Amino acid sequence: MVVRPAVPVVPMAAVRPELRAFVALGANLGDAAATVQRALQTLACTPGLRLLKASSLYRTAPVDATGPDFINAVAELATTLTAPDLLDTLQAIEAAEGRERPYRHAPRTLDLDLLLYGDARILSPRLTVPHPRLFERAFVLLPLAEVAPAAVTPAQLSAVRDQRIERIDTV
Repeated sequence: MVVRPAVPVVPMAAVRPELRAFVALGANLGDAAATVQRALQTLACTPGLRLLKASSLYRTAPVDATGPDFINAVAELATTLTAPDLLDTLQAIEAAEGRERPYRHAPRTLDLDLLLYGDARILSPRLTVPHPRLFERAFVLLPLAEVAPAAVTPAQLSAVRDQRIERIDTV
């Protein structure tokens, strides 16, 4: 008689170790705060991801864009997904929230950007990690500094001090 395990056995070679990734979240259409909160919940429930920390929400003026103010946050994740698979997952979450891309820097229902993926350096036509404008934007640096203080230097924070940003309380 052959005894089979109740759950599938995954070969050890197929199991990827978890690594830390950081994702910026932003929205400026509709109920942006609710959309960002919902996206955080979705990240927390997505296979291959664990939400470790989420920053406060921040209100910022659009940078290189038009439209209403943005609501922004940063999430720290543990993931077993590859960087391209994580990007696909983020874009699927954006699409589920109605994200359209009519033109560069258009107002958006949800924007999810992969900022850091472990200590990887990725430069491909589809993905650049660390995010190429990571250290130019207060709306990324302040929430990132909140969840991972060692990832941001005082000089980097000082360089964006003139950008309007306001931490907001959520109800």
